[in-house]
Amino acid sequence: MACDLILVLDAQSPREVTPALRQLQGTVRWVKIGLEMFTANGPDCVREIAGLGFNVFLDLKLHDIPNTVAKSVESVAKLPISMLTLHAGGGREMMQWAVKAQQQHAPNLLLLGVTVLTSTSTAGLTETGVADSPEKQVLRLGRLAIDSGLRGLVCSPLELTPLRAVLPPDVTLVTPGIRPRDAKADDQTRVMTPAEAAQAGASFLVVGRPIFKAPDPVAAARAILAEIAQPGPRSEISGQISV
Repeated sequence: MACDLILVLDAQSPREVTPALRQLQGTVRWVKIGLEMFTANGPDCVREIAGLGFNVFLDLKLHDIPNTVAKSVESVAKLPISMLTLHAGGGREMMQWAVKAQQQHAPNLLLLGVTVLTSTSTAGLTETGVADSPEKQVLRLGRLAIDSGLRGLVCSPLELTPLRAVLPPDVTLVTPGIRPRDAKADDQTRVMTPAEAAQAGASFLVVGRPIFKAPDPVAAARAILAEIAQPGPRSEISGQISV
């Protein structure tokens, strides 16, 4: 399965990233708009970024009662987006309602279930009442999301191999927590290099700071794309968690 790059727009305003995006046109095809930019600017930021020629991954992590999530999917489906996230922890009924709304209003929109955030450690899960490790919780929520009709997941790179072992091969796996070997992990605790994640079965790698903070963002993006394009064996990383 081919792997592609999604550029994270870690900013409050599209104006902050527009100069860099213009440089990256033709190199990067996908961008991720998260909660910070969307709540600060509203739907117009999606239209503005999409107008530059990028495919938009809208990462809102919807999590509410089923009817509210379904109505939210219906609303954002009017925007030029290609992917949308919701929390798999919202449960089967919530995800099924979301899928029904997506199929009715945006048949080509890919809904992604968020399993366990890459900033979450075993200790963090324990504090919320989850006794299992992040890997086990990801597998549980991942199966539930796909059984509920979702066609993709967001997971840390360390869960790629276990998920690929139990899910259908056509499931899309979007992977944050990607850091080149010389980059800081920042607020992520479960990370992997681009090549390792691609070999483990990632469909998309989500990368932000290592590109935007690089002296030459275009060169940094091209280096990652070249790295994930290299053929190699599937990773045998077991999915052990760093805490």
